[in-house]
Amino acid sequence: MLKRVKPLLIIAAILASSVTFAGTVERAQFTTDIIDREPVDRIEVLDSNQHQIKYFTELKDLQGQIVTHQWIYDDNVVFEKTFEVGGPRWRVWSSKTLPSGLTGYWYVNTLDQERNSLLRQSFEYR
Repeated sequence: MLKRVKPLLIIAAILASSVTFAGTVERAQFTTDIIDREPVDRIEVLDSNQHQIKYFTELKDLQGQIVTHQWIYDDNVVFEKTFEVGGPRWRVWSSKTLPSGLTGYWYVNTLDQERNSLLRQSFEYR
């Protein structure tokens, strides 16, 4: 019986070691600029005389994965930017120039490699 248990324990150990744990978005915010890999301000409402906005995320424990910023307006995906995460703490951002006529609420989904939503945030463009 011991000879049968040992191979099962080895297989269980291999399977347990291959399990990946989901990472997280530690911080995220809309901003007008990024300096030294950090957002300079927090934007919740963007006036339509400004057209450029950035979305910053700090990712934790997603190294080796592909993460996507998915920009959405009026339930339509307008833009996607993908990132290869290179470390246990990784800061990334994407930017969008907004047309003056597309006012209202914009959303950004941060998606993991399997396209599961890690976080969804919005800002108002008016």
